[in-house]
Amino acid sequence: MARQGAGLRHAILSIVAAAGLSPATAQKADRPMLKTTYGPVTGSREGDVRVFKGVRYAASTAGRRFQPALPPTRWTRTIAATEFGDQCPQIAGGDTHLFDSWKNERPASEDCLLLNFWTRGLGDGKKRPIMVWLHGGGYVTGSGASLGYDGVRLANRGDVVVVTINHRLNAFGYLHLAGITNDPRYADSSNVGSLDIVRALQWVHDNAAAIGGDSGNVTIFGESGGAAKVATLMAMPAAKGLFQKAIGQSGSMSLAGFSPEFGTTIASDLIATAGLDPTKIDALAAMPIADLVKVMQKSRSRGANFRPVPDGRSLPRQQFDPDATPVSRGVPLLVGTNRTETTLLIGGSDPSVFTLRWEDLPRRAAPFLAGGDASAIIAKLKATYPTESASDLFIRISTQRQYRRTAITQAERKVAGGGAPVWMYRLDWQTPVDGGKWQTPHALEIAFVFDNVAKSTSISGSGPDQQRLADLMSDAWIAFARTGNPRTEALPDWPRYDATRRATMIFDVTPKLIDDPDPVERSLFETLPVSRGQ
Repeated sequence: MARQGAGLRHAILSIVAAAGLSPATAQKADRPMLKTTYGPVTGSREGDVRVFKGVRYAASTAGRRFQPALPPTRWTRTIAATEFGDQCPQIAGGDTHLFDSWKNERPASEDCLLLNFWTRGLGDGKKRPIMVWLHGGGYVTGSGASLGYDGVRLANRGDVVVVTINHRLNAFGYLHLAGITNDPRYADSSNVGSLDIVRALQWVHDNAAAIGGDSGNVTIFGESGGAAKVATLMAMPAAKGLFQKAIGQSGSMSLAGFSPEFGTTIASDLIATAGLDPTKIDALAAMPIADLVKVMQKSRSRGANFRPVPDGRSLPRQQFDPDATPVSRGVPLLVGTNRTETTLLIGGSDPSVFTLRWEDLPRRAAPFLAGGDASAIIAKLKATYPTESASDLFIRISTQRQYRRTAITQAERKVAGGGAPVWMYRLDWQTPVDGGKWQTPHALEIAFVFDNVAKSTSISGSGPDQQRLADLMSDAWIAFARTGNPRTEALPDWPRYDATRRATMIFDVTPKLIDDPDPVERSLFETLPVSRGQ
């Protein structure tokens, strides 16, 4: 018996060693230990899920601003990974109270290239799907520390590994200097934020077995700016093979980045605003963080107008313009939007959106109908939806132009390129928050995708309907991450998307599959130019 016990202990210790765990730490269930490729870290535990926060995937970029990040220096002393790290420098956000439940502000620094992950097993030989989340906030704000992105429930529900990351933003990550200087140090400056994500994906690949995942089954997913980053990674040769599936939630408006010419204009204006000689890029690279943030806010960009630039290096061409990038031809795509994205994105800062008069509508809708016959489009929509108010039609028009039209374009260009399949969805469920005025706002689906309704009450409210949506959407996302197909038993049959049938899963308390939903808007907006990078 004693010999059997010793043999069992030896077997356990062998498993522990294979996982990179120390025997002493492994026996402390609340302090799981992991030996990463760069050094050992200890995490925490929530139920069956091991949680690691603020894990370094790259060195600090202090002293190397606007340059690709380097690998971190290896360490031997065990580091605690139980708190989110610093966020990358950015302007102050203008979030509404709808995001109060998710707020988790962190200090800002250039030592911010950190990731967080949640897993039910460490080095246990299981090949769990890995889901890497790219945060929203355009290319200018945000971090992987938002409480809405907490991965405990998603990891536990689907036995998947959930990863969130920080990467450089705004001018720190997307300032196109190649049109201003020939200094090779800054040749990649317009895309170093996306190259940070590639480096994080490389960390995931190299550590996949240790964190209980499958390096050959990685899904990148994101919302808003995070979905735009998904599209960008799909066009980056350096990211090829580091992920096998992609999900874009309400972020197809970025079918293209800035042109090199426009990127140069933004960069030149920022340098001029800083009062610097354009030949002295090093002075901009050495400017204190707070000063550079102030310069961004005063410049033409206002700190909020940055995108990747196809530089012929890390990003050879535009992502989905004029067609789908061939780099990710074999990567399945799940893409979709919320029914009334702009109740938040426009109404959140302009309450007059909710009380528009009919005489106001042509002027307010004009920017979204540029390139078409605005009067004819409005008349057709009024006839199609006779019970809707002027505000309702404005939200319909602005959401269609900024989000739905580009999601359809992205999907159809991907389908036309052949290769992997595409699935389309739309969230229609309306939140009861503030008496229902927000309907189905931008970012609402995050609560359901992460199965985090209890952490999202400021935007979703609470109740059985909310959990029903979380059950439906999180299970579909997990299914897609596992197999490349989002179908589940709880959903109606969900065919692949094509430009003929346009099959779309409508997520609501009672989900339904609709072919070509809102055909009137689609046909009207097909005549308008697709949103492009400048």
